[in-house]
Amino acid sequence: MRTRHFKPLAKSLVVALSLACAIPAQAGSEREQLETLRATTLAILDALVDKGVLSAEVAQGLVKQAERKGQEQAEASARADAASGVVRVPYIPEVVKREIREQIRQEVVAQAKTEQWGDVNAVPEWIDRLKWSGDIRLRYQGDLFADGNDIGQNFVGEPYGLGSASAPVNTQEDRQRLRIRARLGLSAKVTDAVSAGFRITTGNTNDPVSTNQTLGNEFNKYALVLDRAFVKARPWEWLSVSGGRMPNPFFSTDLVWDDDLNFDGVAATFTPWARSDHSGKPFFTVGAFPLKEVETSATNLARDKWLVAAQAGLDWKMDASTRWRFGLAYYDYRNISAEKDSLVDGLYDYSDSVLRTRQKGNTMFEVAPTDNPGLFGLASDYSLLNLTATVDLAHFEPVHVILDGDVVKNVGYDLGKTNALLSSPQEARTLGWQTKVTVGWPSIQNQGDWQAFLGYRHLERDAVLDAFADSDFRLGGTNSKGFFIGGAYGMDRNSWVSAKWLSADQIDGLPFGVDVMQVDFNAKF
Repeated sequence: MRTRHFKPLAKSLVVALSLACAIPAQAGSEREQLETLRATTLAILDALVDKGVLSAEVAQGLVKQAERKGQEQAEASARADAASGVVRVPYIPEVVKREIREQIRQEVVAQAKTEQWGDVNAVPEWIDRLKWSGDIRLRYQGDLFADGNDIGQNFVGEPYGLGSASAPVNTQEDRQRLRIRARLGLSAKVTDAVSAGFRITTGNTNDPVSTNQTLGNEFNKYALVLDRAFVKARPWEWLSVSGGRMPNPFFSTDLVWDDDLNFDGVAATFTPWARSDHSGKPFFTVGAFPLKEVETSATNLARDKWLVAAQAGLDWKMDASTRWRFGLAYYDYRNISAEKDSLVDGLYDYSDSVLRTRQKGNTMFEVAPTDNPGLFGLASDYSLLNLTATVDLAHFEPVHVILDGDVVKNVGYDLGKTNALLSSPQEARTLGWQTKVTVGWPSIQNQGDWQAFLGYRHLERDAVLDAFADSDFRLGGTNSKGFFIGGAYGMDRNSWVSAKWLSADQIDGLPFGVDVMQVDFNAKF
Protein backbone atom coordinates (compact mmCIF):
# COMPACT_ATOMS: atom_id res chain seq x y z
CA MET A 1 0.00 0.00 0.00
CA ARG A 2 1.32 3.48 -0.92
CA THR A 3 0.02 5.38 2.12
CA ARG A 4 3.43 7.01 2.73
CA HIS A 5 3.08 8.94 -0.53
CA PHE A 6 -0.38 10.20 0.54
CA LYS A 7 0.41 12.16 3.70
CA PRO A 8 0.14 15.70 2.23
CA LEU A 9 -3.10 14.84 0.45
CA ALA A 10 -4.57 13.08 3.49
CA LYS A 11 -3.88 16.15 5.63
CA SER A 12 -5.76 18.36 3.17
CA LEU A 13 -8.70 15.97 3.05
CA VAL A 14 -8.91 15.82 6.84
CA VAL A 15 -8.84 19.63 7.07
CA ALA A 16 -11.59 19.99 4.46
CA LEU A 17 -13.76 17.31 6.03
CA SER A 18 -13.23 18.73 9.54
CA LEU A 19 -14.27 22.14 8.32
CA ALA A 20 -17.46 20.76 6.79
CA CYS A 21 -18.25 18.80 9.97
CA ALA A 22 -17.60 21.76 12.26
CA ILE A 23 -20.20 24.06 10.68
CA PRO A 24 -23.70 23.77 12.16
CA ALA A 25 -26.70 23.38 9.88
CA GLN A 26 -28.00 26.61 8.36
CA ALA A 27 -30.27 27.64 5.58
CA GLY A 28 -29.39 28.80 2.13
CA SER A 29 -26.65 28.17 -0.35
CA GLU A 30 -23.87 28.40 2.28
CA ARG A 31 -24.88 25.11 3.82
CA GLU A 32 -25.35 23.53 0.42
CA GLN A 33 -21.80 24.45 -0.53
CA LEU A 34 -20.45 22.96 2.71
CA GLU A 35 -22.41 19.76 2.12
CA THR A 36 -20.98 19.65 -1.41
CA LEU A 37 -17.47 20.02 0.01
CA ARG A 38 -18.12 17.22 2.50
CA ALA A 39 -19.58 14.92 -0.18
CA THR A 40 -16.70 15.65 -2.52
CA THR A 41 -14.13 14.87 0.15
CA LEU A 42 -15.84 11.57 1.00
CA ALA A 43 -16.02 10.70 -2.72
CA ILE A 44 -12.29 11.30 -3.10
CA LEU A 45 -11.61 8.98 -0.18
CA ASP A 46 -13.81 6.30 -1.76
CA ALA A 47 -11.95 6.68 -5.07
CA LEU A 48 -8.59 6.31 -3.34
CA VAL A 49 -9.82 3.13 -1.66
CA ASP A 50 -10.95 1.77 -5.04
CA LYS A 51 -7.54 2.54 -6.57
CA GLY A 52 -5.75 0.72 -3.78
CA VAL A 53 -3.98 3.89 -2.61
CA LEU A 54 -5.71 3.63 0.78
CA SER A 55 -7.17 0.69 2.58
CA ALA A 56 -10.80 0.88 3.76
CA GLU A 57 -9.60 0.92 7.37
CA VAL A 58 -7.33 3.92 6.79
CA ALA A 59 -10.12 5.82 4.97
CA GLN A 60 -12.57 5.16 7.82
CA GLY A 61 -9.95 6.34 10.28
CA LEU A 62 -9.52 9.61 8.36
CA VAL A 63 -13.29 10.21 8.38
CA LYS A 64 -13.54 9.52 12.12
CA GLN A 65 -10.52 11.75 12.76
CA ALA A 66 -12.10 14.57 10.75
CA GLU A 67 -15.50 14.18 12.45
CA ARG A 68 -13.89 14.14 15.88
CA LYS A 69 -11.79 17.18 15.10
CA GLY A 70 -14.78 19.02 13.62
CA GLN A 71 -16.93 18.19 16.65
CA GLU A 72 -14.20 19.40 19.03
CA GLN A 73 -13.87 22.64 17.08
CA ALA A 74 -17.67 23.19 17.09
CA GLU A 75 -17.98 22.49 20.83
CA ALA A 76 -15.04 24.75 21.67
CA SER A 77 -16.50 27.53 19.57
CA ALA A 78 -19.93 27.09 21.21
CA ARG A 79 -18.45 27.23 24.73
CA ALA A 80 -16.47 30.34 23.88
CA ASP A 81 -19.54 32.04 22.41
CA ALA A 82 -21.73 31.11 25.43
CA ALA A 83 -19.15 32.47 27.86
CA SER A 84 -18.84 35.75 26.02
CA GLY A 85 -22.48 36.08 25.08
CA VAL A 86 -21.57 36.35 21.45
CA VAL A 87 -23.89 35.01 18.81
CA ARG A 88 -21.62 33.76 15.94
CA VAL A 89 -22.79 33.26 12.38
CA PRO A 90 -20.37 30.83 10.68
CA TYR A 91 -18.96 32.17 7.49
CA ILE A 92 -16.23 30.84 5.16
CA PRO A 93 -14.93 33.41 2.69
CA GLU A 94 -15.26 32.39 -0.93
CA VAL A 95 -11.51 32.78 -1.50
CA VAL A 96 -10.79 30.27 1.27
CA LYS A 97 -13.20 27.74 -0.23
CA ARG A 98 -11.61 28.17 -3.65
CA GLU A 99 -8.15 27.65 -2.14
CA ILE A 100 -9.26 24.42 -0.43
CA ARG A 101 -10.85 23.09 -3.60
CA GLU A 102 -7.82 24.01 -5.72
CA GLN A 103 -5.34 22.46 -3.28
CA ILE A 104 -7.28 19.20 -3.15
CA ARG A 105 -7.67 19.16 -6.94
CA GLN A 106 -3.96 19.73 -7.56
CA GLU A 107 -2.84 17.04 -5.13
CA VAL A 108 -5.32 14.49 -6.47
CA VAL A 109 -4.29 15.21 -10.08
CA ALA A 110 -0.59 14.93 -9.18
CA GLN A 111 -1.22 11.61 -7.45
CA ALA A 112 -3.26 10.37 -10.41
CA LYS A 113 -0.54 11.27 -12.90
CA THR A 114 2.17 9.65 -10.81
CA GLU A 115 0.27 6.39 -10.43
CA GLN A 116 -1.45 6.51 -13.87
CA TRP A 117 -5.03 6.13 -12.57
CA GLY A 118 -7.42 5.04 -15.24
CA ASP A 119 -4.64 4.30 -17.78
CA VAL A 120 -5.29 0.84 -19.16
CA ASN A 121 -1.73 0.78 -20.51
CA ALA A 122 -0.12 1.61 -17.18
CA VAL A 123 2.79 -0.66 -16.23
CA PRO A 124 4.60 -1.27 -12.93
CA GLU A 125 7.28 1.24 -12.00
CA TRP A 126 10.17 -1.21 -12.41
CA ILE A 127 9.42 -1.67 -16.12
CA ASP A 128 10.18 2.00 -16.71
CA ARG A 129 13.73 1.29 -15.56
CA LEU A 130 14.31 -1.19 -18.42
CA LYS A 131 15.34 -0.17 -21.91
CA TRP A 132 15.43 -2.52 -24.89
CA SER A 133 17.47 -1.90 -28.02
CA GLY A 134 18.51 -3.92 -31.03
CA ASP A 135 19.37 -3.99 -34.69
CA ILE A 136 19.28 -6.25 -37.74
CA ARG A 137 21.70 -6.10 -40.66
CA LEU A 138 21.32 -7.92 -43.98
CA ARG A 139 24.56 -8.12 -45.99
CA TYR A 140 25.81 -9.19 -49.36
CA GLN A 141 29.55 -9.88 -49.26
CA GLY A 142 31.88 -10.69 -52.12
CA ASP A 143 35.41 -11.96 -51.39
CA LEU A 144 37.52 -11.41 -54.51
CA PHE A 145 41.01 -12.94 -54.38
CA ALA A 146 43.94 -11.50 -56.36
CA ASP A 147 45.07 -13.47 -59.40
CA GLY A 148 48.70 -13.67 -58.22
CA ASN A 149 47.99 -15.21 -54.81
CA ASP A 150 50.12 -18.15 -53.76
CA ILE A 151 48.42 -21.50 -53.15
CA GLY A 152 47.00 -22.26 -49.73
CA GLN A 153 49.34 -25.21 -49.06
CA ASN A 154 52.32 -22.83 -48.93
CA PHE A 155 50.83 -21.00 -45.93
CA VAL A 156 50.76 -24.10 -43.70
CA GLY A 157 54.31 -23.86 -42.34
CA GLU A 158 56.25 -21.15 -40.48
CA PRO A 159 55.84 -18.21 -40.10
CA TYR A 160 52.16 -18.48 -41.18
CA GLY A 161 50.72 -21.61 -39.54
CA LEU A 162 47.46 -21.34 -41.52
CA GLY A 163 45.25 -24.33 -42.30
CA SER A 164 46.74 -27.75 -42.95
CA ALA A 165 47.93 -29.82 -45.89
CA SER A 166 44.54 -31.58 -46.04
CA ALA A 167 42.49 -28.38 -45.44
CA PRO A 168 44.51 -25.41 -46.76
CA VAL A 169 43.35 -21.81 -46.35
CA ASN A 170 41.46 -20.41 -49.33
CA THR A 171 43.60 -17.94 -51.29
CA GLN A 172 42.23 -18.23 -54.84
CA GLU A 173 38.52 -19.10 -55.03
CA ASP A 174 36.16 -16.10 -55.00
CA ARG A 175 33.25 -16.33 -52.60
CA GLN A 176 29.76 -14.77 -52.65
CA ARG A 177 27.78 -14.76 -49.40
CA LEU A 178 24.51 -13.52 -47.94
CA ARG A 179 24.89 -12.81 -44.23
CA ILE A 180 22.73 -11.63 -41.35
CA ARG A 181 23.42 -10.07 -38.00
CA ALA A 182 20.75 -9.70 -35.31
CA ARG A 183 21.34 -8.21 -31.86
CA LEU A 184 19.01 -7.60 -28.93
CA GLY A 185 20.13 -5.82 -25.78
CA LEU A 186 18.62 -4.78 -22.46
CA SER A 187 19.88 -2.10 -20.08
CA ALA A 188 18.45 -1.87 -16.57
CA LYS A 189 18.68 1.01 -14.11
CA VAL A 190 19.02 -0.78 -10.79
CA THR A 191 19.52 2.40 -8.76
CA ASP A 192 20.67 5.92 -9.54
CA ALA A 193 24.27 4.68 -9.20
CA VAL A 194 24.06 1.10 -10.50
CA SER A 195 23.02 -0.25 -13.89
CA ALA A 196 23.28 -3.57 -15.69
CA GLY A 197 23.12 -4.75 -19.26
CA PHE A 198 23.19 -7.80 -21.43
CA ARG A 199 22.94 -8.54 -25.15
CA ILE A 200 22.30 -11.62 -27.24
CA THR A 201 23.35 -11.88 -30.86
CA THR A 202 23.88 -14.17 -33.81
CA GLY A 203 27.32 -15.71 -34.21
CA ASN A 204 29.21 -18.43 -32.37
CA THR A 205 31.56 -18.99 -29.46
CA ASN A 206 34.60 -19.58 -31.69
CA ASP A 207 34.87 -16.12 -33.26
CA PRO A 208 35.13 -13.12 -30.89
CA VAL A 209 35.29 -10.54 -33.71
CA SER A 210 32.21 -11.38 -35.77
CA THR A 211 28.49 -11.69 -35.08
CA ASN A 212 27.63 -12.50 -38.70
CA GLN A 213 25.73 -15.62 -39.66
CA THR A 214 26.16 -16.81 -43.25
CA LEU A 215 22.87 -17.87 -44.85
CA GLY A 216 22.63 -21.17 -46.65
CA ASN A 217 22.41 -23.88 -44.02
CA GLU A 218 19.80 -26.06 -45.73
CA PHE A 219 17.09 -23.87 -44.15
CA ASN A 220 18.24 -24.93 -40.71
CA LYS A 221 17.98 -22.71 -37.64
CA TYR A 222 20.74 -20.48 -36.28
CA ALA A 223 22.10 -20.08 -32.79
CA LEU A 224 22.11 -17.08 -30.48
CA VAL A 225 24.97 -16.38 -28.08
CA LEU A 226 25.43 -14.18 -25.03
CA ASP A 227 27.44 -11.24 -26.31
CA ARG A 228 27.38 -8.98 -23.24
CA ALA A 229 26.56 -9.31 -19.55
CA PHE A 230 27.89 -6.63 -17.22
CA VAL A 231 27.21 -4.42 -14.22
CA LYS A 232 28.22 -0.76 -14.10
CA ALA A 233 28.50 1.35 -10.96
CA ARG A 234 28.91 5.12 -10.80
CA PRO A 235 29.45 5.97 -7.11
CA TRP A 236 30.51 9.51 -8.06
CA GLU A 237 30.03 11.59 -11.19
CA TRP A 238 33.74 11.35 -12.01
CA LEU A 239 34.08 7.55 -11.68
CA SER A 240 32.43 4.57 -13.36
CA VAL A 241 33.39 0.93 -12.82
CA SER A 242 32.24 -1.96 -15.03
CA GLY A 243 32.61 -5.69 -14.59
CA GLY A 244 31.60 -8.75 -16.62
CA ARG A 245 31.48 -9.01 -20.40
CA MET A 246 31.31 -5.40 -21.50
CA PRO A 247 31.66 -3.13 -24.53
CA ASN A 248 35.17 -1.97 -25.44
CA PRO A 249 35.93 0.63 -22.71
CA PHE A 250 38.75 2.32 -24.65
CA PHE A 251 38.75 5.13 -27.19
CA SER A 252 40.03 3.39 -30.33
CA THR A 253 39.51 2.58 -34.01
CA ASP A 254 39.31 -0.78 -35.78
CA LEU A 255 43.07 -0.71 -36.39
CA VAL A 256 43.65 -2.44 -33.04
CA TRP A 257 40.20 -3.69 -31.99
CA ASP A 258 37.42 -5.05 -34.21
CA ASP A 259 34.13 -3.16 -33.82
CA ASP A 260 32.30 -6.34 -32.72
CA LEU A 261 34.79 -7.24 -29.99
CA ASN A 262 33.67 -7.18 -26.34
CA PHE A 263 35.92 -7.44 -23.29
CA ASP A 264 35.79 -9.87 -20.33
CA GLY A 265 36.98 -8.44 -17.03
CA VAL A 266 36.83 -5.19 -15.07
CA ALA A 267 37.44 -1.59 -16.13
CA ALA A 268 37.27 1.82 -14.49
CA THR A 269 37.00 5.23 -16.14
CA PHE A 270 37.84 8.52 -14.40
CA THR A 271 36.42 11.74 -15.85
CA PRO A 272 37.48 14.72 -13.69
CA TRP A 273 35.99 18.08 -14.65
CA ALA A 274 33.28 16.32 -16.67
CA ARG A 275 30.70 18.91 -15.63
CA SER A 276 33.01 21.90 -15.57
CA ASP A 277 33.19 24.66 -18.15
CA HIS A 278 36.80 23.78 -19.07
CA SER A 279 37.38 23.52 -22.82
CA GLY A 280 39.65 20.52 -22.22
CA LYS A 281 38.38 17.55 -20.20
CA PRO A 282 40.72 14.63 -19.50
CA PHE A 283 39.69 11.01 -19.09
CA PHE A 284 41.53 7.95 -17.81
CA THR A 285 40.63 4.28 -18.24
CA VAL A 286 42.27 1.23 -16.69
CA GLY A 287 41.30 -2.42 -16.94
CA ALA A 288 42.29 -6.04 -16.37
CA PHE A 289 40.90 -8.72 -18.70
CA PRO A 290 41.43 -12.50 -18.51
CA LEU A 291 42.04 -13.99 -21.97
CA LYS A 292 42.48 -17.62 -21.00
CA GLU A 293 42.16 -19.30 -17.63
CA VAL A 294 44.50 -22.27 -17.28
CA GLU A 295 44.31 -25.02 -14.68
CA THR A 296 48.03 -25.55 -14.15
CA SER A 297 49.15 -29.05 -13.21
CA ALA A 298 52.13 -31.39 -13.48
CA THR A 299 51.17 -32.19 -17.07
CA ASN A 300 49.96 -28.69 -17.97
CA LEU A 301 52.64 -26.11 -17.22
CA ALA A 302 51.04 -23.17 -19.01
CA ARG A 303 49.93 -20.04 -17.14
CA ASP A 304 46.86 -17.83 -17.30
CA LYS A 305 46.78 -15.28 -20.12
CA TRP A 306 45.77 -11.71 -19.29
CA LEU A 307 45.46 -8.29 -20.87
CA VAL A 308 46.12 -5.30 -18.61
CA ALA A 309 45.58 -1.87 -20.11
CA ALA A 310 45.56 1.83 -19.36
CA GLN A 311 44.61 4.88 -21.41
CA ALA A 312 44.87 8.63 -20.85
CA GLY A 313 42.90 10.93 -23.08
CA LEU A 314 41.57 14.42 -23.60
CA ASP A 315 38.32 15.81 -24.98
CA TRP A 316 39.02 19.31 -26.24
CA LYS A 317 36.38 21.72 -27.48
CA MET A 318 38.56 24.07 -29.49
CA ASP A 319 35.63 26.29 -30.47
CA ALA A 320 31.90 25.98 -31.17
CA SER A 321 32.52 24.02 -34.38
CA THR A 322 35.73 22.10 -33.65
CA ARG A 323 36.11 19.18 -31.26
CA TRP A 324 39.24 17.09 -30.76
CA ARG A 325 39.73 13.82 -28.94
CA PHE A 326 43.06 12.23 -28.13
CA GLY A 327 43.93 8.93 -26.49
CA LEU A 328 47.26 7.33 -25.58
CA ALA A 329 46.90 3.69 -24.54
CA TYR A 330 49.16 0.89 -23.39
CA TYR A 331 47.93 -2.68 -23.88
CA ASP A 332 50.10 -5.33 -22.24
CA TYR A 333 49.43 -9.03 -22.90
CA ARG A 334 50.71 -11.39 -20.20
CA ASN A 335 51.90 -14.94 -21.09
CA ILE A 336 50.57 -14.50 -24.62
CA SER A 337 53.38 -16.20 -26.57
CA ALA A 338 53.48 -19.98 -26.81
CA GLU A 339 56.10 -22.13 -25.05
CA LYS A 340 58.38 -24.39 -27.06
CA ASP A 341 58.35 -28.09 -26.20
CA SER A 342 61.31 -28.58 -23.88
CA LEU A 343 61.34 -32.38 -23.72
CA VAL A 344 60.63 -35.00 -26.38
CA ASP A 345 58.56 -37.45 -24.34
CA GLY A 346 55.38 -37.87 -26.37
CA LEU A 347 53.65 -35.15 -24.33
CA TYR A 348 53.51 -31.40 -24.92
CA ASP A 349 53.35 -29.89 -21.43
CA TYR A 350 52.43 -26.38 -22.62
CA SER A 351 49.44 -27.03 -24.86
CA ASP A 352 47.40 -24.31 -23.12
CA SER A 353 50.11 -21.75 -23.89
CA VAL A 354 48.83 -21.78 -27.49
CA LEU A 355 46.22 -19.07 -28.14
CA ARG A 356 43.63 -20.98 -30.18
CA THR A 357 41.73 -17.89 -31.31
CA ARG A 358 43.41 -16.23 -34.28
CA GLN A 359 42.84 -14.84 -37.76
CA LYS A 360 46.09 -14.49 -39.73
CA GLY A 361 49.26 -12.44 -39.93
CA ASN A 362 51.16 -12.90 -36.65
CA THR A 363 54.48 -14.75 -36.67
CA MET A 364 53.87 -18.40 -35.74
CA PHE A 365 56.16 -21.32 -34.91
CA GLU A 366 55.63 -25.05 -34.59
CA VAL A 367 55.59 -25.54 -30.83
CA ALA A 368 56.22 -29.32 -30.65
CA PRO A 369 57.34 -30.78 -34.00
CA THR A 370 57.83 -34.27 -32.52
CA ASP A 371 55.32 -34.54 -29.67
CA ASN A 372 52.48 -32.57 -31.32
CA PRO A 373 53.27 -31.95 -35.00
CA GLY A 374 51.23 -29.35 -36.86
CA LEU A 375 50.42 -27.24 -33.77
CA PHE A 376 51.48 -23.60 -34.13
CA GLY A 377 51.65 -20.85 -31.51
CA LEU A 378 52.57 -17.18 -31.25
CA ALA A 379 56.31 -16.56 -31.43
CA SER A 380 56.25 -12.97 -30.21
CA ASP A 381 55.21 -11.08 -27.11
CA TYR A 382 52.79 -8.17 -27.48
CA SER A 383 52.87 -4.90 -25.54
CA LEU A 384 51.17 -2.22 -27.61
CA LEU A 385 51.57 1.54 -27.47
CA ASN A 386 48.62 3.14 -29.27
CA LEU A 387 48.00 6.82 -30.10
CA THR A 388 44.53 7.72 -31.43
CA ALA A 389 43.18 11.11 -32.45
CA THR A 390 40.02 12.42 -34.08
CA VAL A 391 38.76 15.90 -34.96
CA ASP A 392 35.13 16.72 -35.73
CA LEU A 393 34.67 19.85 -37.86
CA ALA A 394 31.06 21.07 -37.79
CA HIS A 395 31.57 24.29 -39.73
CA PHE A 396 29.01 23.16 -42.32
CA GLU A 397 26.37 21.91 -39.88
CA PRO A 398 24.55 19.54 -40.28
CA VAL A 399 27.36 18.21 -42.50
CA HIS A 400 30.49 17.28 -40.53
CA VAL A 401 34.04 16.58 -41.64
CA ILE A 402 35.66 14.01 -39.34
CA LEU A 403 39.36 13.14 -39.52
CA ASP A 404 40.72 10.05 -37.74
CA GLY A 405 44.33 9.01 -37.19
CA ASP A 406 45.69 5.95 -35.39
CA VAL A 407 49.24 4.67 -34.81
CA VAL A 408 50.25 1.50 -32.94
CA LYS A 409 53.66 0.06 -32.10
CA ASN A 410 54.41 -3.31 -30.50
CA VAL A 411 57.10 -2.31 -28.02
CA GLY A 412 57.15 -5.78 -26.46
CA TYR A 413 58.59 -7.48 -29.53
CA ASP A 414 61.94 -9.20 -28.92
CA LEU A 415 63.62 -9.99 -32.24
CA GLY A 416 66.22 -12.34 -30.73
CA LYS A 417 63.67 -14.33 -28.71
CA THR A 418 61.30 -14.58 -31.66
CA ASN A 419 63.90 -15.75 -34.18
CA ALA A 420 65.21 -18.33 -31.71
CA LEU A 421 61.87 -20.11 -32.04
CA LEU A 422 61.82 -20.09 -35.86
CA SER A 423 63.52 -22.36 -38.34
CA SER A 424 64.34 -19.30 -40.48
CA PRO A 425 64.76 -15.77 -39.02
CA GLN A 426 62.26 -13.00 -39.77
CA GLU A 427 62.60 -9.21 -39.76
CA ALA A 428 60.70 -7.26 -37.13
CA ARG A 429 57.37 -5.92 -38.41
CA THR A 430 55.80 -4.09 -35.46
CA LEU A 431 54.22 -0.85 -36.73
CA GLY A 432 50.69 -0.05 -37.81
CA TRP A 433 48.88 3.14 -38.81
CA GLN A 434 45.60 4.26 -40.32
CA THR A 435 44.02 7.48 -41.57
CA LYS A 436 40.38 8.10 -42.43
CA VAL A 437 38.23 11.05 -43.52
CA THR A 438 34.43 11.03 -43.17
CA VAL A 439 32.09 13.63 -44.67
CA GLY A 440 28.37 13.87 -43.91
CA TRP A 441 26.21 13.24 -40.88
CA PRO A 442 28.10 11.84 -37.84
CA SER A 443 25.51 9.05 -37.64
CA ILE A 444 22.62 7.94 -39.83
CA GLN A 445 19.30 8.37 -38.01
CA ASN A 446 16.73 9.91 -40.37
CA GLN A 447 15.68 9.76 -43.98
CA GLY A 448 18.10 11.71 -46.17
CA ASP A 449 21.05 11.53 -43.78
CA TRP A 450 24.19 10.52 -45.64
CA GLN A 451 27.84 9.77 -45.06
CA ALA A 452 30.91 9.02 -47.19
CA PHE A 453 34.38 7.93 -46.08
CA LEU A 454 37.83 7.09 -47.42
CA GLY A 455 40.78 5.61 -45.57
CA TYR A 456 44.13 3.89 -45.82
CA ARG A 457 45.64 1.24 -43.53
CA HIS A 458 49.12 -0.19 -43.03
CA LEU A 459 49.25 -2.90 -40.36
CA GLU A 460 52.46 -4.94 -40.10
CA ARG A 461 52.66 -8.58 -39.12
CA ASP A 462 53.27 -8.25 -35.36
CA ALA A 463 51.99 -4.71 -34.73
CA VAL A 464 48.88 -6.02 -32.93
CA LEU A 465 47.40 -9.36 -31.97
CA ASP A 466 45.71 -10.61 -35.17
CA ALA A 467 43.01 -12.46 -33.19
CA PHE A 468 41.25 -9.20 -32.24
CA ALA A 469 41.98 -6.99 -35.26
CA ASP A 470 39.41 -5.96 -37.89
CA SER A 471 37.81 -9.07 -39.43
CA ASP A 472 36.92 -7.46 -42.81
CA PHE A 473 40.14 -5.89 -44.11
CA ARG A 474 41.98 -8.64 -46.09
CA LEU A 475 39.43 -10.94 -44.42
CA GLY A 476 40.90 -10.30 -41.01
CA GLY A 477 44.22 -10.13 -39.23
CA THR A 478 47.48 -8.27 -39.79
CA ASN A 479 50.25 -8.05 -42.44
CA SER A 480 47.96 -5.96 -44.63
CA LYS A 481 48.00 -2.65 -46.46
CA GLY A 482 45.51 -0.91 -48.72
CA PHE A 483 42.54 1.44 -48.86
CA PHE A 484 38.85 1.33 -48.05
CA ILE A 485 36.01 3.52 -49.32
CA GLY A 486 32.27 3.58 -48.70
CA GLY A 487 29.15 5.44 -47.77
CA ALA A 488 25.67 5.23 -46.25
CA TYR A 489 22.25 6.79 -46.91
CA GLY A 490 19.21 7.00 -44.63
CA MET A 491 16.15 5.37 -46.21
CA ASP A 492 13.85 6.10 -43.29
CA ARG A 493 14.05 6.74 -39.59
CA ASN A 494 16.65 4.35 -38.06
CA SER A 495 17.07 2.42 -41.32
CA TRP A 496 19.76 2.91 -43.94
CA VAL A 497 21.74 1.25 -46.73
CA SER A 498 25.51 1.25 -46.90
CA ALA A 499 28.27 0.00 -49.17
CA LYS A 500 31.97 -0.54 -48.57
CA TRP A 501 34.94 -1.60 -50.69
CA LEU A 502 38.14 -2.82 -49.03
CA SER A 503 41.22 -3.52 -51.15
CA ALA A 504 44.19 -5.05 -49.32
CA ASP A 505 47.46 -6.85 -50.06
CA GLN A 506 50.16 -8.40 -47.91
CA ILE A 507 53.02 -6.17 -46.70
CA ASP A 508 55.64 -8.92 -46.96
CA GLY A 509 55.82 -12.68 -47.43
CA LEU A 510 53.88 -14.82 -49.88
CA PRO A 511 51.36 -13.01 -52.13
CA PHE A 512 47.89 -12.93 -50.57
CA GLY A 513 45.63 -10.06 -51.67
CA VAL A 514 41.85 -9.79 -51.25
CA ASP A 515 39.23 -7.25 -52.28
CA VAL A 516 36.06 -7.32 -50.18
CA MET A 517 32.74 -5.75 -51.20
CA GLN A 518 29.94 -5.33 -48.65
CA VAL A 519 26.42 -4.01 -49.29
CA ASP A 520 24.22 -3.72 -46.20
CA PHE A 521 20.67 -2.89 -45.22
CA ASN A 522 20.51 -1.82 -41.57
CA ALA A 523 17.57 -1.32 -39.22
CA LYS A 524 17.75 -0.47 -35.52
CA PHE A 525 15.20 -0.03 -32.76
